[in-house]
Amino acid sequence: MLGNKLPISKNTDPAKVDDWSPFENLRREIDRLFDEWRLPSRFLGFDVPRLSNVAGTLVPATDIAEKDDCYEITAELPGLDEKDVEVSLANGTLTIKGEKSENKEEKQKGYYLSERRYGSFQRSFRIPEGVDADKIEASFAKGVLTVKLPKTAEAKAEKKIAINAG
Repeated sequence: MLGNKLPISKNTDPAKVDDWSPFENLRREIDRLFDEWRLPSRFLGFDVPRLSNVAGTLVPATDIAEKDDCYEITAELPGLDEKDVEVSLANGTLTIKGEKSENKEEKQKGYYLSERRYGSFQRSFRIPEGVDADKIEASFAKGVLTVKLPKTAEAKAEKKIAINAG
């Protein structure tokens, strides 16, 4: 048993319940770090919006990678089918939208169970210059959406720059 006793106060004001919560503080700190640490996406030329922390909002995990001939965006969408997902491009912004709804009913002797679950999401990415918008492709397999944004010939070309003697 510890020798020091700490005073305990009960806060009955619901507006101040989260004034001191170690898990709430940890969550806020982690959110802040992830909001600030967006270098890879900025470095690749993508403008990735900050994630909102609204209760009930689904935010799929996404990865952005640059390859020799294209950029590739992968989004984890477990439990969804390709018919539940929409990919569109407008004004240089690639948008991934999806919605999931599930109804479950069980009728057994002595009970009746009815459950409904639903949710939707939307993620938008500003695509970098040098992407051939007419050749963008999307595929969906095993709950993972892959969007390939092929580079134009000019974006793939490597230019040698002469170094002048000082």
